[in-house]
Amino acid sequence: MTTITSTPAARPAPHIPTRTAALGFGGVLRSEWIKLRSLRSTVWSYIAVIVISLGMALLLTLTTATGGEGAPDMLGGSAEQQAGLFVQSSTFGVFLTQLVVAVLGVLVMSGEYGTGMSRSTFTAVPRRLPVLAAKAAVLFVVTFLVGLVAMVGSYLVSTAVYAGYDVSASLADPDLFMPMLGASLYLALVAVFSLGVGFMVRSSAGGIGIVLALLLVVPTILQLIPADWAQDVHPYLLSMAGTNMFAPAELTGTEVLTAWQDLLVVLAWVSASLAGAAALLVKRDA
Repeated sequence: MTTITSTPAARPAPHIPTRTAALGFGGVLRSEWIKLRSLRSTVWSYIAVIVISLGMALLLTLTTATGGEGAPDMLGGSAEQQAGLFVQSSTFGVFLTQLVVAVLGVLVMSGEYGTGMSRSTFTAVPRRLPVLAAKAAVLFVVTFLVGLVAMVGSYLVSTAVYAGYDVSASLADPDLFMPMLGASLYLALVAVFSLGVGFMVRSSAGGIGIVLALLLVVPTILQLIPADWAQDVHPYLLSMAGTNMFAPAELTGTEVLTAWQDLLVVLAWVSASLAGAAALLVKRDA
């Protein structure tokens, strides 16, 4: 006789409620900080900013101390004139380092588009705009701090050279420290402006070409145009307004706006870049 045994019905798996955890802005900031510091281009770019700044300060101070144009009068001048020497040497490297941070700003986002990492980024942050805000905030703060380190280092280099010529200036002097802050701020704003261009163009080569043209080519072309409108527009260019934020008029050759007005012009350029990036970011695919 065969005994038939019944197989008990399988119990349904218990329902485990799923919870979708939204990544807050603090998490986005941490993520962007990790990505920024892990890029080789970031490390080398910031090293280049410091090295170029120190090298340019050393070159300018040695030239001035050994009899450059107008050097004897400046070396034996008033405390204000001596502070001006330190302003020139401490911020002289910005004319080159602005190109370095501009390239870095483009690469911060265009590199993600090139490698496809942008899809992962926007999957984690579907609203997208927090990514733009976090990248801009992290890039601004880090670039500002690195720029400030470069300015202070350049001041120390200048102090070492000028010490043998009885020329000195206190770092706490507002006539010296405020231009150094302005130069650091300008570098940070250039980096953020270039970040916006990188978001809009999505191409490293294209974005770098655009920002370098705006910083170098366009000002040169306008200077060569013998027309009043070209000279009127020239002070409102990004690079011209930016350098006038900290550089003395005898170095830039222009003194149309005040330093605060120049800052507003630079902020307008940066705002336009970020606004364009935000508008295209929410409309286009990753």
